[in-house]
Amino acid sequence: MHFILSGLAEAWHLICHPDAQLRSVVTVTLELAFGSTVVALVLGVPLGLALGIGRFRGRRVALIAANGGFGLPPVLVGLVVFLLISRSGPLGALDLVYTVPGMVVAQTILNLPIVVAIVATGAQAVSPNLLEQSRALGASFTQSMLLAMAEARVSVMVAAVACIGASFSEVGAVVIVGGNINLQTQTIAGAILTTVAQGRYSEAIALGVILLGVVLVLTAFATLVQHGRRTDARAVRRIAV
Repeated sequence: MHFILSGLAEAWHLICHPDAQLRSVVTVTLELAFGSTVVALVLGVPLGLALGIGRFRGRRVALIAANGGFGLPPVLVGLVVFLLISRSGPLGALDLVYTVPGMVVAQTILNLPIVVAIVATGAQAVSPNLLEQSRALGASFTQSMLLAMAEARVSVMVAAVACIGASFSEVGAVVIVGGNINLQTQTIAGAILTTVAQGRYSEAIALGVILLGVVLVLTAFATLVQHGRRTDARAVRRIAV
């Protein structure tokens, strides 16, 4: 019990007086989370919308693959990416191994199925009549996709939050690709892994508290944004009536 209380006290001290290591792991974690989430959204939202509202051969198989992507083993993804970007790998010239960009690549592969599956589910709930009316009024395919994205924006927000949360907690893939190098590629989760292995439990608890706090702050922000959009939508409906 004593080391738990000691860990909580150390967490408060680190928050009030962050050292170089804490600043480094927080910075790397945020770069990894937001970088991989943005890339996954840019690639995954159009794919999810196409799977959600499109009607084409192979759509069902693609949906199954996207849903199955939730179960991608992070360690396997990390191993494959590491072999591709290692010095002797086919992409070794990019010099991504043991770097934050390399970690972003691995995490993006893990995040992409999350975005595609969640956005596709949200797009399937969009009224087909709405899309048919937009096409009847002369909307192009791109405009119809943008309309579907606006209607499924809550799903896009949920996908973003899910990706950020997954990025914060990921250890296997990013440790293999990034090497968990102190002050360079070590994330908060990687630092927790290291401190526990070394028996520095108080420091591990402190980092855990900080990680939980960051996740809660970002989740609360996303919830407020989502609630604000719903409030604006209700106001627009009242004005229209």
